[in-house]
Amino acid sequence: MDNNQSPWQRYSGHLVLLLIAILLAVASKTEAVSELLDFESEGEPEAVALVWQADPLAPTVGETGVVTDTEEIAAFDPSSVPVLSDNSLAPVLMPITYKPAQPHHELITYTVQSGDTAIRIAERFGIQEETILGGNAFLSNDAGQLMTGTTIVILPVDGVLHDVVVGETLESISELYGIPVEEIIAYEPNNLEFPYRLHPGTQILVPGAIREVFVWDPPQLVNTSSPEAGQGITVLVPGTGTFIWPTAGRVITQYSWYGHTAIDVSLPTGSPIYASDTGTVTYATWSPYCYGNLVVINHGNGYETFYAHLNGFNVTPGQTVYQGNVIAYSGNTGCSSGPHLHFEIRFNKARYNPLSYLP
Repeated sequence: MDNNQSPWQRYSGHLVLLLIAILLAVASKTEAVSELLDFESEGEPEAVALVWQADPLAPTVGETGVVTDTEEIAAFDPSSVPVLSDNSLAPVLMPITYKPAQPHHELITYTVQSGDTAIRIAERFGIQEETILGGNAFLSNDAGQLMTGTTIVILPVDGVLHDVVVGETLESISELYGIPVEEIIAYEPNNLEFPYRLHPGTQILVPGAIREVFVWDPPQLVNTSSPEAGQGITVLVPGTGTFIWPTAGRVITQYSWYGHTAIDVSLPTGSPIYASDTGTVTYATWSPYCYGNLVVINHGNGYETFYAHLNGFNVTPGQTVYQGNVIAYSGNTGCSSGPHLHFEIRFNKARYNPLSYLP
């Protein structure tokens, strides 16, 4: 190394390398910023300055894609920004697409449509099927027998709409349904105030109560050939104790439940109905209790079978029938919302779920 060299001569090479490194760094930084702002040219210093001065949380974009006037920034409308709920991870639910079930708080009415069942109506209004019975005393014999066009009351909560009669008290109503007096009072729409006197002709809702079901027994056929007047018919050929399906089809539209201890089987009108077991026909005529045209067979061993809503009969009272014989034809008579067979199995007058007996 020549000690006579000046400092400039000695370090000029290093300075050149340092300058080149600085230029390269500046060029790299400029290119990154240009890509970020999506600028294709270098002749927009004013636009760059305005972008960096604008509020980064609420940028305003002009027709050219960049901010060109400070008035456009001031004219920014905050309402155009999507609003988030308290949970910032989820947007506010759109009312058009999200409609949660809204419980009603008043008595409303509903007109039974073709094909309706108590279970389907209850599901539609978010109540138990027993409450269809609870709101409509006229269905007390069978809440499953709903006629198209019938208007029914839909209760706001599960329970019974009770008609107050002379002499009734909260205590007697509580005892009738097994619901504490406090729960009846606590139901605010009842508007009960101390000393809690009830007025005949009014109604109160007993929450959680279930209305008792009335079971109709058809009159027993009298055997006129018997020497003893009034003696019931004798079943000459007892049943086998086993049961077969009374229909060829097995499309069940309503299953057995508290207010409908039977099954409803959908059938075209005029379909053949078969005797589920051997026995004697004790009833084959119109029923006054919603069954419409009805056939009842006594099987001589404690069992009876009921075939309701029939379109026509193929048997007469007192006739012996054998398992599988055609006894009638399906229809839509009585309290019915569509062609079907209402089928019951009773043992010693008590009703049981037919599916517990059918194969």
